[in-house]
Amino acid sequence: MQCEPARQVYRTWMIDSRRWSPYRPRSGDVIIATYPKCGTTWMQRIVGLLIFQSPEPRPVGEIAAWVDRRLDPLEAIMHGLESQSHRRFLKSHLPFDGMPIYSDVRYIHVARDGRDACLSYHNQITRFREDTLRVLDAIGLRDELTGRTYPRVATDPLAYFRMWMQEGVAGARDGSPYLSYFDFERTYWQARRRANLVMVHYRDLKSDLDQEMRRIARFLGIAVCEEIWPSLVKAATFEEMRREGAKLAPRVMTLFSGGSADFFQKGENDRWRGILTSDASTSTSRRYPGGFHNRALVGFGTAAELTWNRRKQTTDTGKHWLLKGRD
Repeated sequence: MQCEPARQVYRTWMIDSRRWSPYRPRSGDVIIATYPKCGTTWMQRIVGLLIFQSPEPRPVGEIAAWVDRRLDPLEAIMHGLESQSHRRFLKSHLPFDGMPIYSDVRYIHVARDGRDACLSYHNQITRFREDTLRVLDAIGLRDELTGRTYPRVATDPLAYFRMWMQEGVAGARDGSPYLSYFDFERTYWQARRRANLVMVHYRDLKSDLDQEMRRIARFLGIAVCEEIWPSLVKAATFEEMRREGAKLAPRVMTLFSGGSADFFQKGENDRWRGILTSDASTSTSRRYPGGFHNRALVGFGTAAELTWNRRKQTTDTGKHWLLKGRD
């Protein structure tokens, strides 16, 4: 199996890309890689349904290991991976250039409107339990790259959005307390023509879950059994996932106040409307005039309305994704 080593090292309070070093791939492994709050758990559920061919709720966070997360002992993660006999699927919140890329591994990237991702992320990080924050504080103080405790962000979503647009970690221009959303999405857009990478959009999952699941099944080489297919699609709906949240994400209870109900909060598109003012949208348009960055704000521009790109500027990069939803 051919391997392209990771080209960049990424570290925040939550993730460390160097943790992928001991990973030993198997042919057919699936890695679901997204920016936070862009449909990661949703895609884990979909891939699990396709692999196990059963609507039974399974703890996706325990089955699909998040290798780069610093909160979990790496040795235990690797032991768990090696002990799995089914087709394995894993999770990452790393840019494409932060992971080793293997020729026989399948990569799934889910994009989402950056404004929705930002607000959903704000909901999550303002619900960290105090003991979770203390662990993140200790990680940040031990790492010379961060060198401080985990940032406590404003409870007001508009104030956080402005911070997210203006402050970054380890030299990035935005995205605090995580990585830059814009730089993150650029790495996947640049890799989009690879045969072992599929690009999925959150909006497409919401608008036609059945067809998107079929597309993912084809990408993974998994045959669709029509007799059980309706039950799998139903199990992958956001409403059903929220209902089964305690079974799908039992560890959420230990990290966040509010538990799984708040973790699977809304799953909506355009939730930013009515929260982000026109002034905020205009300022981001000035900050990232034209080109890829404005399209990245809507996750490669799958959304028809480019509110942050008022002049409707497009370039060759991403134009087909912008207009058709797929390249």
